[in-house]
Amino acid sequence: MPRGLRRYYGRGDLHFLTFSCHRRLPLLGTATARNLFVDVLGKIRLRYSLLLVGYVVMPEHVHLLVSEPAGSTPSKVVQALKQRVSRDLRDVGPSGGTSILPGFWQPRFYDFNVRSSEKRREKLDYMHLNPVKRGLVKEPGEWAWSSYSCYEKGQPGLVPIDPVD
Repeated sequence: MPRGLRRYYGRGDLHFLTFSCHRRLPLLGTATARNLFVDVLGKIRLRYSLLLVGYVVMPEHVHLLVSEPAGSTPSKVVQALKQRVSRDLRDVGPSGGTSILPGFWQPRFYDFNVRSSEKRREKLDYMHLNPVKRGLVKEPGEWAWSSYSCYEKGQPGLVPIDPVD
């Protein structure tokens, strides 16, 4: 583990995870790439029996709010997710990903333990407003690649969400 990076697992906290594409390039800048990402996210959610509380897929980074998977760690989940997405996007080709870079993802990720309902709401609001703040859409509900529709409209999104109280 890199010097100074601390991860706190085993306490049953939710984890607000952020990871970026290689050099923060918009490698998830197409609907094809984002759709593939959420498809893989749904499979990883099931494979690890992970509670997916919230997410947003941006052109150059991703935010997830997840539980600790039984018998594993968020680090292992992120590793599996990154590997599967980069492999599948490489197979799709230039319309969905890229095969000319040495790697699809930055090597590390940010992990923040979420222990309170107030902090959980703060992180969900931050995720859902991210596409608006970036000027990608005018309203959060216009961005299909987030959990907003589940929380604010009660509608299923592209990936099943596991809301927690």
